[in-house]
Amino acid sequence: MGLRQRDIEDLYESRYVGFRNALAMVTGSYESAADVVQEAFAEALRQRRRFRGDGTPEAWIWSIAARIALRERARGKREPISNDGRVPEAGFAFNEPIHDPVVAAALRTLPERRRLIIFLHYFADLSYEQIGEICEVTPGTVAATLAQARDALRVALETNDEVTT
Repeated sequence: MGLRQRDIEDLYESRYVGFRNALAMVTGSYESAADVVQEAFAEALRQRRRFRGDGTPEAWIWSIAARIALRERARGKREPISNDGRVPEAGFAFNEPIHDPVVAAALRTLPERRRLIIFLHYFADLSYEQIGEICEVTPGTVAATLAQARDALRVALETNDEVTT
């Protein structure tokens, strides 16, 4: 089936910020996430004829981007996510950053896989099926992981609320 170059370019132009913001939570900075996004879209352009149409083009590119981000992080080429407040704020699907430091801190308490699935769903605005493609899990596992992440966030936010009152 394949994709047209223009389709990939249009997706890059319309979704770049969402990709960068979500991947910043994996890579540790906006700068390294920007590198990953550029590399992922360049890879998508090179491999566009291999797209089979089994999912959406966006999910296919997300899978490329997530693989690159996780690979680079495992190789130590990207900054680790820090818990000292230097973690970049991820943007929502409509590209506004999280301004509440309590929410940002609660998100940082999640294990990396849960945080990635949270960001792919809420910030990258992907479906359970698309996230499943990217993370190579079933949509049911995505749903369960999101439920676990929401529970953990609720506890973290309630704990913080008790500390501040």
